[in-house]
Parts: sequence; structure tokens; C-alpha cells
Amino acid sequence: MREVALLSRTRTAGSGRGPVNRTQRYWAFLSYSHKDGDRADWLHRALERFRVPRTLVGRPTPWGAVPAGFSPIFRDRHELAASGDLGITIRDALAASRCLIVLCSPDAAASRWTNEEILAFKKLNPGGCVLAAIIAGEPWASEVEGGEDDECFPPALRQKFDGRGRPTGKRAEPIAADLRADKDGRQLGLLKIVAGMLDIGLDELVRRDQQRRQQRLTYIAAASLAGMTLTSGLAVFAFDKRDEARDQRREAEGLVSFMLGDLRQKLEPIGKLDALDAVGSRALEYFAKQDKSELSDAALVQRSRALTMMGEIAQTRGDLDGARARYAEAMTGTAEMVRRAPGDPQRLFDHAQNVFWVGEIGRQRGLLNAAEASAQEYQRLAYRMVAIDPDEIRWRMETQYADAQLGIVYLARRRFANASAQFQKALTTIERAAAARPGNRDYQQNFSRDLAWLADSKRAEGKLDDAIAQRERQLALLARLNAAGRDVLYRDHAIVAEQALGRLFASKGELQPALEHLRSAVAKAEALIPAEPDNMRWVENAAASKMALAKTLIAFGRIEEAGVQARSGCDLASRLLMRDTSVATWRDLHRDCLTVRATLALATGANEEAAALADQALRSARAEARRPSMDDRYEVAAAQRLVGDVARKRGDAAAAKAAWAAGFDVLPTGIPERPGELSERAELLKRLGRTPEARAIKAKLAAMGFRQGI
Repeated sequence: MREVALLSRTRTAGSGRGPVNRTQRYWAFLSYSHKDGDRADWLHRALERFRVPRTLVGRPTPWGAVPAGFSPIFRDRHELAASGDLGITIRDALAASRCLIVLCSPDAAASRWTNEEILAFKKLNPGGCVLAAIIAGEPWASEVEGGEDDECFPPALRQKFDGRGRPTGKRAEPIAADLRADKDGRQLGLLKIVAGMLDIGLDELVRRDQQRRQQRLTYIAAASLAGMTLTSGLAVFAFDKRDEARDQRREAEGLVSFMLGDLRQKLEPIGKLDALDAVGSRALEYFAKQDKSELSDAALVQRSRALTMMGEIAQTRGDLDGARARYAEAMTGTAEMVRRAPGDPQRLFDHAQNVFWVGEIGRQRGLLNAAEASAQEYQRLAYRMVAIDPDEIRWRMETQYADAQLGIVYLARRRFANASAQFQKALTTIERAAAARPGNRDYQQNFSRDLAWLADSKRAEGKLDDAIAQRERQLALLARLNAAGRDVLYRDHAIVAEQALGRLFASKGELQPALEHLRSAVAKAEALIPAEPDNMRWVENAAASKMALAKTLIAFGRIEEAGVQARSGCDLASRLLMRDTSVATWRDLHRDCLTVRATLALATGANEEAAALADQALRSARAEARRPSMDDRYEVAAAQRLVGDVARKRGDAAAAKAAWAAGFDVLPTGIPERPGELSERAELLKRLGRTPEARAIKAKLAAMGFRQGI
């Protein structure tokens, strides 16, 4: 789906709105389809009952002083019953409203009257405050073929109007809050709407609202404490039966729920890890004071979610040990939740998330036996959810994630055929979901990723034509998605897919399609950098694309052109390392640069330069080989081969043979190998004079259609 402007964006007095119209008597006009009446009831009540934090009341804004509350809110289908002229009543109410709040859903998008109200408001209040509250459907789904039924924005909401209230025909970016439970949720969504109405920063409003909640909690706690002191001398604080104590506990758990839900959703997208850490720590401090065996089901859920969140924060910071400890502790809690209610799919879901993360950290650390066990348990839990509630799409999507995760573990374990089978299962599930909901951005992303994983596992099996077919499917999908609405994530996927497809064609010896796709990857990557120069992902994409193109050109003897691409790619790789030397993929790109430069120097007779660069590449490969991955041993072997090739060119046959032998000795034995790894083994055998063995491997590669490694 197309991104919409979120109300979490900080607002200032210079936001472009005009001064308040003193004739406006309504804080907002609530427009909605009559089919969404129940949720309109809730939003109407929530807005009119909302009490602005006292520290904000009276603050000047472009709309006047911040009020204590928002009454009245005009509801078109609630307040029109007494009117004899619906048109006049609506127009008067729209003109007298400071803001228009549109309850967005597919029903609202199809409603003639909702659209007419938006048109009228924009004409009567040019530049006025228009807020979208999403309750169902997807924004911009109508721009994807077949997605019209999922569209939630009425046509007038999607169109810009000029300063005179006239439609311009240009695309608008409505400011939106998503009230759905798996998005902003009601609490944060309401705060976003209030922030938009007041034209103040959401950060400040949430902080003030949280302070008010905490203050209220303090008052309740104090009253409860005083009451208990009078009646029981603080005998059993945690189990006090009085209404005050129950209120205190409910209020405390409500605060924790807010902190872990709505507040987290506000802080997470802007990367405030310290703030999130404080939120999680505060939640755990509360639960640490409770007897775990006596925690209610709701409290147990909250404790586990707090631990899971703390694990995610630690993982983001690179603290894998701390992350795993938090996930494991959370998993103990969610396992207890499942024991209490084994037929509750939501509890199975919560438990499955921790099972997944414990296994994923194991995979990242090379603990593949444990990772496989976790992935299999995650898969079992996902399919159990579906068995309990087969109509819930979330559970079906969880089977897709689980199948793909098990495939990723199998790929790491070099069980290539098993990995392909799992990726095919995941692909079947997501392809159906993506076809049913073409406007769902998450489904389309996962569809693209599963095609990529299947292509990689097919390549690892040596089924190069199958791998090419999957990458071509992925590029066709991404082309359709980009045509429907430009999305940088789809463009990012396309760059990686073009790289992979170019390398596949090169490995088959097909130069023209290889160059076509690699040059396309370079062009697409370079197009993104000017729009966002500080986005290192775009720089990484461009560097990787240029290095892949340079390697292909070298393999086909086009040295001069390869030098141009290599110099440009190396400049970008250096830029990445200047930003951060701790990123492993950026160090890998730097090593690629050293290898390509050494190969080019060797090809042009600059033997001393080639020797220095090859030695640097070998040191880099050895440093990275400390990671728990067999792949790195092949990188060391390739670097040793290059060192030997340089020594041979310099006339030092003994040094060359020693380097090649060292490279061969580092190769793993007794494991399945990818075509490129087999090719590396054959090249070293050939240099060591073990020609029959090298020929046997080359024959095996030829049967796959593999000609050379890139």
C-alpha cells in the first residue's frame, strides 16, 4: 500500500494552517458511512470525553488556545434527524467545524455522501484540518489492479485542493491515524487525532497523557494505601480485596498495557531505543514486585510482552546474549499461558514469537541444531493455530513465516532440497494471500521475499534454470507493484533481484542478459541515492551492484570497463566503512573491492600492487572467518587462490603452490556444496596439478549448466 502521512509527525505553529475562525462552534465534523456507526459512536464519545492534560490547556496554537476538552463534535447522521433540510444542515455544520475527521473504510470510500462531505469541507475551509481515521481496508489499494474493494480513502480525500478550495487533480497525502488493533490501536490513534486537531506535537501529547496516567495511578495508590493502613495495617498489599486495591492493580496493569502497546508503537518507528528500554524496564519493575505464580492471565501476557520487547531492543543493539536471555524468559511465561489455555490461538501466537526469536538468535550464532529445533516448534505452533481457527488470516500467515523460517535454517545447514521444499510451501501460502489482498503491502513484500529465497535455494541445489525462473517472477511482480505506486521498498527488492539474476546468467556463461540485469541494478541503485544521500542502504545496494558488474566484466575479459565500475564501487564501499566499520556486510564489500582491484592489477601487469591488495584481501577474509559460517572458509580459500595467482605471475612458483595448498586445506569436507563453491574447489585442484579430480567436478558443474563463478 502507499504510505500515508502519519499524525506522529511533530507539528509547529508554522504548519500552514490559517488562524481560527471564531464563528466555528464545533471542534470537529465526524464523517463516516452509516455501516460504520458503531465505531463512529466510540470515536465520538472518546473525543467528547477526552480531557487535555492541564499542562497543555491554554497554550496558543494556530487554531486558538488549547481547550480542556472537545465538545461538541458534530456527527452528521446523529444530529440531522431534527433538521428538515439535510443539505443546509450539513453545509452549516461543515462551515462551523474546525476540523473534518473521516472514518475511513471500504464502505466510507464507496459512500457518495461521505465523499460529498469531504468535498464541501475542503471548499468551505481551504487549507483546513482534515484527518483520516482508518478502521478497515487499505489506503491507496485502488491504485493496485484488483484492489478497488480494499480502498479505504474516499476519492475526495485522495485529491489536493488549492487555496481557493478548488480540486487540483494532484494526489493528496492525508494525515492519518490507524485505529486498528494491529496498527496504532485505539489509544494511540485517539492521541494522534487529538494532536492533529490541536496542531501540537504527538510526542509531547503522549508524554503529558502518560504523566497524567501516572499521576492518577499515584493518587489511587496513595488512597488505597491510606485505606489499607486504616483497616488492616498493610497486612497483605498484593491481595487486598477492597475496591481501591483492585482499582490500583487494574490501573497499574492498564498503564503497563499502554506502555507496551500504544506508547511503544509511537516510539519504535522513530528509533528511540533508550525510551523504549525505559518503558520496558518500568513494566518489568512492576511485575518484579508480584508473585509470578499468582499473576492473572492478563498480567502474565503483559510481563511476557515486556520481556519480548526488551529482547528486541537488545537485539537491535547487537547484544545477542542479552536478547536471547530476555526471549527465553519471555518464552517461559508464554509457555505457562499456553498451559493454562492450550486452545487459545492468540496465546499460541504470543508463545510462537518467542520460540522464533530464540531460534533465530541461535541461527545467527551458528547454533544450527538448536535453531532447527526452534524452527520446527514454531512451525508446529503455527499450524496448530490454523487447526483451531482456520478462518483467521493471521494464523495462516504465521504458517507462511514458519515455513520460510525453517527453510532459512535448512539453507544454513546446507540441506538445500529441504530448504526449497519449505520455501515452496511458504510461497504457495503467500501467493494466495497476495492475490486475495493485492493492496496489502506486507503480503506483497513477503511474496517477493519468498520468491527470492526459493531462487537462492534452487541455485544452491544447482538448478540454475529454476533459480532464474523464480527471480524473473520476482522482478515481474515488483514491476507491477512499482507501476501501481512507487515504493522504495519494492525498488530495493528489485535491485537485489537484478543483481542475483545477473550473476545467475553470468554463471551460465550468458554475457548479454547478465550485463543487462547487472547494469539495471546499478542504474536503479544510483537513482535512489540522490533522493536520500544519507540512506546507507541505497549506498550499499549501489556498491554491491557495481562490484558484481565489475566481476562479471573481468570474467569475460572486459578489463577496462570493469575498472570503471570497480573504482566507483570501491568509492562507495569506502564511504560505508567511514560511516561504520562494525557492519559485516560492509566489510564484505570492502574485501570484494580489494579482490577485484587485485585481479585488475594482475590483468594489467601491476604485479606489486596486485600482491599488496591480495594480501589485504586474505587478511580480511581470515578476520571474517571467525564468524560461525562455512561460507567464510570458501572466502579464505578464494583469497589464497588469488595470492597464489599473483605469486605465480611474479615468478615465485613455490609461494604460489604454498598459497594454493593453504587455500585447499581450509575448504570444508564432507558437506554439500553450492555450484560456486564446487568451482572454487576445482580451480584449486587444477592449480595443484590434481587434474582428474578437477575435471570430474567441472563435468558435474557442466551438467548443471554452470560455466564460471561470479
